Amino acid sequence: MFVGFDYGTSNCAVGYVNNANPELVSLGQNSSYLASTLYASHRNMIPNWVARHLPDSVAKPNYLQLRRGPIQAGHNLINDGYEDQLFFGQEALDTYLEDPEEGYYIKSPKSFLGATSLSPMQLALMEDVVTAMICNIKNKAEAQLDKQITQVVMGKPVNFQGLKGEESNQQALSLLTTAAQRAGFKDIEFLYEPLAAGFDYEQSLTTEKTVLVVDIGGGTTDCSLLKMGPENYGLSDRFQHVLGYSGERIGGNDFDIHFAQKSLMPLFGLGSHLTSGLPMPVKPFWDAVAINDIGCQTDFYSQRSLIGLNDLYKNAEQKQLISRLLNVQQQKQTYQVVNLAEQMKKELSQDTSTIADLGFVENGLTLALSRQALEIATAPQLTKIKALMDETITQAQTTPDVIFVTGGTAKSPIIFQYIQQHYPHCEIIIGDHFGSVTKGLTRWAEKLFS
Repeated sequence: MFVGFDYGTSNCAVGYVNNANPELVSLGQNSSYLASTLYASHRNMIPNWVARHLPDSVAKPNYLQLRRGPIQAGHNLINDGYEDQLFFGQEALDTYLEDPEEGYYIKSPKSFLGATSLSPMQLALMEDVVTAMICNIKNKAEAQLDKQITQVVMGKPVNFQGLKGEESNQQALSLLTTAAQRAGFKDIEFLYEPLAAGFDYEQSLTTEKTVLVVDIGGGTTDCSLLKMGPENYGLSDRFQHVLGYSGERIGGNDFDIHFAQKSLMPLFGLGSHLTSGLPMPVKPFWDAVAINDIGCQTDFYSQRSLIGLNDLYKNAEQKQLISRLLNVQQQKQTYQVVNLAEQMKKELSQDTSTIADLGFVENGLTLALSRQALEIATAPQLTKIKALMDETITQAQTTPDVIFVTGGTAKSPIIFQYIQQHYPHCEIIIGDHFGSVTKGLTRWAEKLFS
């Protein structure tokens, strides 16, 4: 059986064909989407869990040999009383929030796949994390569909998050392919995510249109300008209809991180001063919220950072502010801070104001936030998204008839208003925020494998 698999930065989803139409598989908790998060009692429990849950295939013996040391280490941890279960999605976040100091929590691992600064140990851990997540989702889909799934089309951004261009892209695709093979997929293909979203939207067209697809995901924004129409439905070669494309590391996570930096970090000392009159250095505050940058998070939680923060505390005009940042460092609360910014972003998409509760840092600590504050914090990211759209239009040397916007981040009315303001002569369609890519991948899988 074949499926379309959107291994997303924020959420994962699987689609299958039912009565000639793509449908999404339920992944639990009455939802077709599973948040891209994982929690383990210890990071060595991840390869141990993978070893116990991999299907029997040609990839399994190699994995058991390759990860023999960490697998045994995980087995020893189980004997010492560590929890042997992994938690995924909302359960992972809930378990992490119960005690942030303990365990291993990772959000949006797709953000790290193109990071060429990863050490061999970090790269192996990323492979294990992705394998565990894909294996878990594949098992859920097979249980619901009561069929073995062996063929898959997975989505890929135009550019993965990484600093080395094509080298980053190849590393990420290699890692995803390895993880999918270990999870039991035999035939694995990839399709650009904006193309997938466009193929799903195309089903609604009755005449040919030039469509600019803007996929604003959790980790990247990808744009493609396509010729679309009903006469193209049955074609297996659609790349001749791609007039231009671009993509960059700008996504929902970046909106959350910059919102946390601009709006929450002043409560932790950003913008305050030392007793010498000098401003506080910016780097520790950025490292605290940059949860999609392994280097920044490693620096923030290092012993050197602790020493530096203690020095800042001694020389701060407002010591209480720096004490809060020290608390975040010592209690491992960086994900909590950015998660709060994400929740406030969502609330401000519905309301013009809200109250952020930072009681997990300091009892009674709250902050009033406005939609205007969100607009100010996200302005640089919106400018970058517009630059990608303009680049794609310039490549194509034609103006789109329609701008089709999809991806979870596109739910924000701020984004719709921004695009409407800058492209007043284009029809703007907001698609299925999460499902468009998955359905498009499923349609492409049908063309390839049926």
